[in-house]
Amino acid sequence: MRTKTISLPRLNRLTPTLESTALKLMEEAGELAEAIGKLRGLSGEAFQVDEEETVAIIMSELLDVAQTAVSMMFVLEENYQVDIEEAVEKHINKLCRKGYLVKYVK
Repeated sequence: MRTKTISLPRLNRLTPTLESTALKLMEEAGELAEAIGKLRGLSGEAFQVDEEETVAIIMSELLDVAQTAVSMMFVLEENYQVDIEEAVEKHINKLCRKGYLVKYVK
């Protein structure tokens, strides 16, 4: 099973709530979708950006989404006592059950 591991910090100049973080996550996801749509010419606008710059902008927006998702995980851990590692394991098992992932055991 291939994985991609990223480590993003807990932001320390904010006091996010579950609700504020959910709204921020939707905002960031919208910005990612907008970047992909505009930069790939799907919005109907004549927008000229080369491939390298397009990918850099999309990556930046994707990391904003990831940071906000990680921030929500911190909120869930700190305010709702969610065990993120346990939740990740359940998520992987769900993916296996649905046939999206074949989990190899060594």
